Amino acid sequence: MPQRHLRRFTLSLALVSGLSLPWGAAAQVLETQAREAYMIDVATGTVLLEKNAEESMPPASMSKIMTAVVVFERLKDGRLSLEEKLPVSEKAWKKGGSKMFVRVGDQISVENLLQGVIVQSGNDACIVLAEGLAGTEEAFADVMTEKAREIGMTGSSFANATGWPDPNHRMTARDLATLANYVITEFPEYYHYYSQTEFTWSDIKQSNRNPLLYMNIGADGLKTGHTEEAGYGLTSSAVKDDRRLILVVNGLPSVRARSEESARLLQWGFREFDNYKLFSAGETVEEASVWLGEENTVPLVTADDVLITLPRQARDSMRVTVSYEGPISAPIEEGAQLATLRVEAKDVETIEIPLVTGAAVGQLGGFGKITAGVKHLIFGAP
Repeated sequence: MPQRHLRRFTLSLALVSGLSLPWGAAAQVLETQAREAYMIDVATGTVLLEKNAEESMPPASMSKIMTAVVVFERLKDGRLSLEEKLPVSEKAWKKGGSKMFVRVGDQISVENLLQGVIVQSGNDACIVLAEGLAGTEEAFADVMTEKAREIGMTGSSFANATGWPDPNHRMTARDLATLANYVITEFPEYYHYYSQTEFTWSDIKQSNRNPLLYMNIGADGLKTGHTEEAGYGLTSSAVKDDRRLILVVNGLPSVRARSEESARLLQWGFREFDNYKLFSAGETVEEASVWLGEENTVPLVTADDVLITLPRQARDSMRVTVSYEGPISAPIEEGAQLATLRVEAKDVETIEIPLVTGAAVGQLGGFGKITAGVKHLIFGAP
C-alpha cells in the first residue's frame, strides 16, 4: 500500500464569486453605548457584535416575547384558538405600567390579547393570558422558564408574565436573540403581529413602541423594554437584500438613544458584512484518491449548504482549502466523514466544515489488487 499522507488543496476563489459564510466569523469590535448588545446573522448564526451578551440583566418588557411564545405554542398544537375568549380578573385590571386597558369581567379573544401584548405592551393583557392558560401568573412564569430551557436559553428565568421588576426575572442578550430567532423561524404565521404599527382597544388607539418600524430600514419586529433598573432596551430584527439580522440592546439612557443606536447598529451590520454561498448540499468539492477501490477517486461533498458570513473587507483575503489523509483505502461507505473544508480570511476566526464521501466505493478483488500493486510499483500510481 502507498504511504498515506495529508493532502491539501486550495480551491479557486472563483468558486465563491458573488456568494457568502456560515458557522461564524468572530464578532467585530464596535463601540456602542448600550450596556449589553448582541447581533447575529440569522441565516448563518454568525455573531456580528457582542458586548456583555452573557451578563444576567433585567429584560423588562422584552420578556413579553416569551409570554407570546407560550401562547403561540398552544395555538400551534391546537390546545388554543385565536377566537377563544379569556376572562379579565381584577388582578389584571389593576396592574400598572403599560396597559391594553381591559375591564374586569370582559371576555377578550386570544388574538386581541396578543395584539395587546405585542403592539401595546399591555401588562394587563399578559396577565389575562397567563391566568387563562396556566391558572395563575406564577404558574405561567414557570412554563416560560421551562420553555426557555427547552430552546437553549440557559441564562433566563422568569418570575412573571410582564417583565415587571423582580430579582428572579432575568435574561441575557444572547438568550433574547435566541428567542427572537425562535419566534421568526417557528411561528411565521404569527410573526406579522410584531410589525403591526397600531391597535385600538376600549376606544384607545396605541402605536407600537418599536421605533424601527417607522424608519424604512427593513425592520419588522420585535419588542421594546424599559424599567429604571434595565434602562431602555430593544430586541429587533430587520431584513435587507434577503439577509435577516437580529439585534438586542439594553441599558441605554433614553428613548432616543434606543432608537438611534438600534438603527445605527443594524445599518452597520448590513453594510459591513455579507453572506457568501460556497457550495450547495451534496455538491462535489474535491475528488479524493482511492487505494484498491473499484473507482480511482471518491467525491467529497458537503452534507448541507455552505453559507458563510464575512466582513466585506475580508472577502478578497478569503482562502478555501480541503484536507484529508489519502489515498483513502477501499471499501468506502457513502456519507463517511473523511475530509475538512477550511475557510480562512484576514482578522476572521478560521471556519472548519466537515466533508463526507458522496458515493460508496467497493474494494477490488484479488486480481485487481495484484494489478493495482504492480501499477504502484512501476508507476507510483495510488
